[in-house]
Amino acid sequence: MMKLYELVAEIKLIERRLTLYEEKYGVLSEDFYQALMAGNLSAYDEYDETRADFSRWKGIYETWLRRKEAYSGLIQEHGVIESLRLQPSY
Repeated sequence: MMKLYELVAEIKLIERRLTLYEEKYGVLSEDFYQALMAGNLSAYDEYDETRADFSRWKGIYETWLRRKEAYSGLIQEHGVIESLRLQPSY
């Protein structure tokens, strides 16, 4: 199981990767994901680059969702005060 500070670092790394797709395509990841899951983006299937990007973007977003869920579970279990680092990592 990942420690809370490891989850935070990974979540932030994933968010940087999501930002690249959000800036490229002009929508936030949550909206993209909802449209994709609803089947509203099939018109883009004929474009190889877009199809590949959408597949990666979906996977990265789903990883982000899992990490956020794990983070929320740990925060709920241990609380912010108990989880807060007294010695910053930098």
